[in-house]
Amino acid sequence: MFISEHYLLTLLPLLILALSGWLLSLKSNNVTIVDTLWGMFFLTAIVFSFVLFSAPSLRAYLILVLVLIWSSRLSAYLHFRNHNKPEDLRYQAIRKRNEPNFRIKSFYLVFLLQAVLAWIISLPLYVSIQSETPLNLFDFLGVGLWIIGMTFEVIGDLQLARFKSNPKNKSKVLREGVWRYTRHPNYFGESCIWFAYGLIAIGAGIWWVIISPILMSYLLVKITGAALLEADIADRRPDYKTYIESTNRFIPWFPKS
Repeated sequence: MFISEHYLLTLLPLLILALSGWLLSLKSNNVTIVDTLWGMFFLTAIVFSFVLFSAPSLRAYLILVLVLIWSSRLSAYLHFRNHNKPEDLRYQAIRKRNEPNFRIKSFYLVFLLQAVLAWIISLPLYVSIQSETPLNLFDFLGVGLWIIGMTFEVIGDLQLARFKSNPKNKSKVLREGVWRYTRHPNYFGESCIWFAYGLIAIGAGIWWVIISPILMSYLLVKITGAALLEADIADRRPDYKTYIESTNRFIPWFPKS
């Protein structure tokens, strides 16, 4: 049974986390810190939900472990990637469009928006936490898909970080490893992870929360992920045009001639 009162309560710690992140961003005048908070929003929601139930099921422990691993890795990676770096180009563009007083506006345009979005997307995690249904085939399929997603995400991030660390690769395009088969292996992996959470929620008996991974995948491909990244990358890396012609945007496949 879906307990809406408990779900509403999980929004409160996310709002507190968003407020804390915004206050930190005022000190550095850099809102990129919200990227680090993204994974933490979900971990905070899941831990809070876990505490609300006095007798968590085996599925609740399963989803807690999966989210802990995923969110901790993602937040740590983004923190070290962005540490002591200028504000991300995405947020510089948002800042430019919303001056003057972006420092104040950034609370609801960046931090509050992402907190609420994370709360909405976290539905499969919540229903899995509160479920008492025994583990079944959907849970095992979900774990398998989660492993695939984490593999693409971790390998993609590591290969990209190693590629960027070499000064000789400045303005070049990474075409090796998993990047040979998809232009966005990390986003593809992220989508797989969220569909894995959706499968686990279906195993809990709540099928309609599959809308959450669909929404996440849409954001990754069309809004905040691939589409936004590729909007001007060809201007900075001329070889990216030929990369687009030969390599799938999202779903991995063999490169075209």
